[in-house]
Amino acid sequence: MKITVTSESFKLAQVFTISRGSRTEAKVLTVRLQDGPHEGWGECVPYARYDETLESVAAEIKGLPDSFDREALYELLPAGAARNAVDCALWDMAAKAAGKRVWELAGLPAPKPEITAYTLSLDTPAKMQEQAAKHAFRPLLKIKLGTPDDMPRLEAVRAGAPNSTIIIDANEGWSRDVYLDLVPHLQRLGVALVEQPLPAADDKGLIGIDRPVPVCADESAHDCASLPALKGKYDVVNIKLDKTGGLTEALKLREAALAEGYQVMVGCMVGTSLAMAPATLVAQGAMVTDLDGPLLLAEDRAVPLAFDEHGVHPPTPDLWG
Repeated sequence: MKITVTSESFKLAQVFTISRGSRTEAKVLTVRLQDGPHEGWGECVPYARYDETLESVAAEIKGLPDSFDREALYELLPAGAARNAVDCALWDMAAKAAGKRVWELAGLPAPKPEITAYTLSLDTPAKMQEQAAKHAFRPLLKIKLGTPDDMPRLEAVRAGAPNSTIIIDANEGWSRDVYLDLVPHLQRLGVALVEQPLPAADDKGLIGIDRPVPVCADESAHDCASLPALKGKYDVVNIKLDKTGGLTEALKLREAALAEGYQVMVGCMVGTSLAMAPATLVAQGAMVTDLDGPLLLAEDRAVPLAFDEHGVHPPTPDLWG
């Protein structure tokens, strides 16, 4: 089996800022597999939060042997970006070889569109209100917080989009006391979900406190092995393929999380339609779908995902799966 790894950059429609910094482009790794006449591809976004770089992830992929399957891949690579791209490429190649869709191979029902969140970039309250007003037609908006000036920004977004559902990603930026102080205001402003309010290394502060607004594990949740540590702290698990290490583990994590009474959110890094395509299968019926990466781009894959009033549509075979 031939493996090709390519580093690619896709310009963003505008500067995208979170509490950890700003970016003007999405830097991704594209993996192509070829086994005889059959080809498949996948994409990953290395994440510095987990000490991943384009170079380190590419090296992991290039170090794989000449022959392996999805089961063997689990032994060859840990959960993370490298395994994600390869796993998704293996699924794509298997679908093409079988002349079927990935959802059929996985024993899943035919996927449908899912309403996705749209993320507003971190900015001044006035500019965030402008952004919110521009996107007030969207049913679900997500805002990145985790700074000392969170409340003015949240108030501004609500003023700009009075009818949209709002979810918040604090990006590990709050303390337990800050979270408790903010909860009444989150309720007042109709916030439906808060992602990772406390640092993953210190999220025990969530144990034993009321969570009237559902709290979602993001940086604290990776794969199935991370589920036991979430007990008593979270209500929702954010499944991202770059954390689980691919579609295979993401589907297992969804099943395990639901069985343990969690709700599910399906999120993404800032990547192209190729990265979102497998995640649309995991997002079926999720409490929250957050697969807006392509909407933040100025350029995308040749055959992009379709987004409309019904949400993000599953990929066509020309894109993936």
